[in-house]
Amino acid sequence: MIQLNNVEFGYDKNRKLFNGVTWHLEPGHLYGLLGCNGAGKTTLLKIMTGLLFPQNGEALLGGQPSCNRTAEQLKDIYFLQEEIHVPHLKIKQFEESFAPFYPNFNHEQFTEYLREFEMDNMLGFIDKFSHGQKKKVMLAFSLATNVPLLIMDEPTNGLDIPSKSTFRKIMASYANEQKTVIISTHQVRDLHSLIDAVSILDNGRMILSASTDVITDKLFFGIKDEQSPEAKVFYSEETPKGLNQVKENPDHKESSLDLEMLFNAAVQNKQEFTEMFQ
Repeated sequence: MIQLNNVEFGYDKNRKLFNGVTWHLEPGHLYGLLGCNGAGKTTLLKIMTGLLFPQNGEALLGGQPSCNRTAEQLKDIYFLQEEIHVPHLKIKQFEESFAPFYPNFNHEQFTEYLREFEMDNMLGFIDKFSHGQKKKVMLAFSLATNVPLLIMDEPTNGLDIPSKSTFRKIMASYANEQKTVIISTHQVRDLHSLIDAVSILDNGRMILSASTDVITDKLFFGIKDEQSPEAKVFYSEETPKGLNQVKENPDHKESSLDLEMLFNAAVQNKQEFTEMFQ
């Protein structure tokens, strides 16, 4: 559904933010898009959805340039941006105004998600809500659209701890083979149990994009003595349990993916990780 081919872009003509980003997304996955602050995650999402145009290369949505933003394209995507801007409407009015744009919108799901976020009895105007309350309403609405491509930029920012737990619970049962979800965040602990594919953006390039199964087949995450001593170490970190490491996994030993460790290993071994997960 989404294809970025050698995309180049920069806000400053003398400095490119992206130097040939290529990223192909497959249906049925929940992608975690990771990157340092300033890496360009939000900009990349805007290019994908046609809100910004690549200066070179191409961004395709459903086989057509995303910048076309045709009605046929837009009914199949929902982009929940980090900054929430809502009209002066109550929740019911908002649903009545915007749900018709999405053919698969489900009113019962919207009502249930609002209930789970404890927003079902809110009667005021959405623009008067707190940031966290606005975020919960928009999360509920975006999920109820049931679009084939759902993109969320820092969806847990502004949520309290119980609401983050609710978000994870809903997302755990949301994705299916017909849906593709992209969650861009730097709060990797909020994604750990959700995603089944990871993409890491760094220094203008996509240095890793792979399923979690492929990652844990190629890499081992664990305490030093749990893996063969000759395996190459990509990253180490002292913990109370011992030296935690990301290493080569020649024996294809099972381990649990650690997103923070993976990110640190990838940015410190860019070329090797790019080749490993080509």
